[in-house]
Amino acid sequence: MKFSSALQFNAVPDWAQYYIDYSGLKKKLYVIERDIVSQNGQPGESTGGATDESHTLLEPQNQAYAAFVPLLDAELAKVDRFYERKEAELFAQADMVERDIDKLQGIPTLQRRSSATFFQKLSDMGDSAPRIEGTSSAQPVHPRNQSLDIDSTIPHDVTNAYIPHEHDESTYAPSLAGVEEGVRGSSHISRTSMSDRVHRTSFSENEVLRRELRIRSRDLFILLHDLRSYAQLNYTGFSKITKKFDKVTSSALRSTYMTETVHAASAFGEAAQNRLRKHMEAMAYAYGLAAQCTSLDDALRELKQCLREEVVWERNTVWRDMIASERMVDAVGVQSPDLQGGLQKSRRITNTQRQMLRLSLCTVVFGVAWAVPLFSGVEQQRCWAMLVYVSLLWATEALPLHVTALLVPLLTVMLGVMRSPAKSHQSLGASDASKAVFSAMFSSVIMLLLGGFALAAALSKHDIARMLASWVLSRAGSNPRTVLLANMLVATFASMWISNVAAPVLCFSLIKPILRTLPPGSTFAPCLVIGIALASNVGGMASPISSPQNIIAINTMHPAPSWFQWFAVSIPVCIMCDVCIWLLLLFVYQPNKSTPAIHQTRFTSERLSRRQIYVCIVTVVTILLWCFESQLAFVFGDMGIVAVIPLVLLFGFPTVLGKEDFNNFLWTVVMLAMGGIALGRAVESSGLLHELAGRIENIVDGMPVFSVLCVFCALILVVCTFISHTVGSLIILPIVSEVGARLPEPHSRLLVMGAALMASGAMGLPVSGFPNMNAIMLEDTLGNPYLSTMDFFKAGIPASFVAYVVVVSIGFVIMSLLGF
Repeated sequence: MKFSSALQFNAVPDWAQYYIDYSGLKKKLYVIERDIVSQNGQPGESTGGATDESHTLLEPQNQAYAAFVPLLDAELAKVDRFYERKEAELFAQADMVERDIDKLQGIPTLQRRSSATFFQKLSDMGDSAPRIEGTSSAQPVHPRNQSLDIDSTIPHDVTNAYIPHEHDESTYAPSLAGVEEGVRGSSHISRTSMSDRVHRTSFSENEVLRRELRIRSRDLFILLHDLRSYAQLNYTGFSKITKKFDKVTSSALRSTYMTETVHAASAFGEAAQNRLRKHMEAMAYAYGLAAQCTSLDDALRELKQCLREEVVWERNTVWRDMIASERMVDAVGVQSPDLQGGLQKSRRITNTQRQMLRLSLCTVVFGVAWAVPLFSGVEQQRCWAMLVYVSLLWATEALPLHVTALLVPLLTVMLGVMRSPAKSHQSLGASDASKAVFSAMFSSVIMLLLGGFALAAALSKHDIARMLASWVLSRAGSNPRTVLLANMLVATFASMWISNVAAPVLCFSLIKPILRTLPPGSTFAPCLVIGIALASNVGGMASPISSPQNIIAINTMHPAPSWFQWFAVSIPVCIMCDVCIWLLLLFVYQPNKSTPAIHQTRFTSERLSRRQIYVCIVTVVTILLWCFESQLAFVFGDMGIVAVIPLVLLFGFPTVLGKEDFNNFLWTVVMLAMGGIALGRAVESSGLLHELAGRIENIVDGMPVFSVLCVFCALILVVCTFISHTVGSLIILPIVSEVGARLPEPHSRLLVMGAALMASGAMGLPVSGFPNMNAIMLEDTLGNPYLSTMDFFKAGIPASFVAYVVVVSIGFVIMSLLGF
């Protein structure tokens, strides 16, 4: 494994930005190598002797040294500052634990060993270590010749295994192949041996203190081990990058820089390592007392099992899960080679043939809709045929959704469906129609969508979303019911700001340690996975930027609601939906019966960097401006102008968001929204929208507003269960708006917002939204999916009905009180 890959795998996720920038330094080396080659010719082309070659290389070497060493110094200073700050923080917490351990009453004493004895290598670490069973509080038997090395309790396939040769004679190469086996083999033992002490029936003050100290000492032991691994990885990074520099420039920087500069840093000195070992020994001793272990060896054995669970399993990052999801999605369209005979191959229908068949059927229906007269106006008839054609292409995905969206302006102009806004309603020519449709496509709503993407990218890239989610989940405890509700609320809240596309990816990465510690056959695993998926769908209602259908709704509503008005409706609806779905999942899966307690999420508090603070300030200011947009209309005019602010402030500094982040925007979603807006403008301009609304008005004539809302919510629930939420909203919301405006008491905004909320609540099938599709693809370490289609029949369809009831009841009442 290359060191850059090993560094990413072994780095503590919370500290990722403080490690040596090995990849960046390596890129700089490539530039230096290119410059040297360009100044001295290609290798092997030298015509002079050895003296001439040395003279030729002297100047490039000096330039390379002058350019590269300051970069090394900057990285070393960054590593050293973080190490000193983290060391002081952890040592202070460890000293507090040592003081608090003296407050325990009636505890036995454990033999404290000298540092040399405590860290002496042990060749055999197994269950042969003596443990006295059935003893009282008297001192345990401790053979004098028994010694234990804390490093030996941390298997080579678990620790960050890059130990510098200069520091330790036991240098070894990383071996990561057995990580999963070690994890699976130790999870059950750890859970069994530890849960016996965690869940006690006595809740006296001394017992509560004992349990608290046990957790604190365990977590501090793991963090101290992380700090030790942090120093080892960075030391190896400096050693390898200087060695690579020597190879490129034919110099001898490594020996002098490592000896004179790196060894002088506090993070890599012998004194720092001794302090770390001393405090790790103290935490092991405190853990043994708090956990009532009979010997220090038993305490270290349990801490080793904790390290296997914590250190390895928490090396899951969002980008790794997103890459896996993308690979799964890409693999869907890959056809395996045909190993059968030519006759069977000729009979098989390929994906391309299937796509062409769907496209042909949609085109035939388009021709029928064009030929059968249903409307009196020419433009209305043509627009009706185009609407049917585009809707079928979206529903069947005969073409990719964004490609169909790009087809809309082409068909609008070529079919001549646009009419003049004047009373004459004359048909527009191709030139005027193209100007009208393109002016409609790029609106303030698109800028609002881009602004939301920018905030989501910054919050995800700089780890702010994950830190906030981890902080909440770490306080959820170990009760499956509480953990399920906490994860659902986190998924909903994350969907508010980073969209319900990125939120489930984030949340699924956070629950990996929980899923891997569950016993086989536990019903809590599918319960937790589908709970996050359903809550992410609910989160699509929460804010105007949480899902594209909300953007479409805002574009359809006149006047558009303020963010305060949206939150006043969506937050109570989302909370009630989450609680009701939570109760539904508890009833369906009954997780507490199979899993009484689960592994608790660990959170490491970190000081926010300047970039993170900057991103937080930009995010908060932007949201506040959106909330008070109506009061600041004389300054900004529209929410789309406010959306330019985060785009400029975040992309203005490449270290915050760069060109790659801009290219990684969900441009397919942007194209889909622009195509939907163009379709809505065409349907409105042709007069088709007016005609369809008139016919639907005759159907709902005499019905109260509540009944009309129930009808439209049921319609969009059914449609969006089978096709994309965005596509369903693009087709239905303009009609809903027009019908609402024609009611005796116009309630267009109420009906549109209710229908938009219900679009996110359509989550009955695995294809109903990205969170469901992501959840159905999630697999355990053996490749078995956590969910099946039956899980969505048991929980997804009832959850959709729950969301429907909440929207048409609580949502209707709130919207009526707000005057929608």
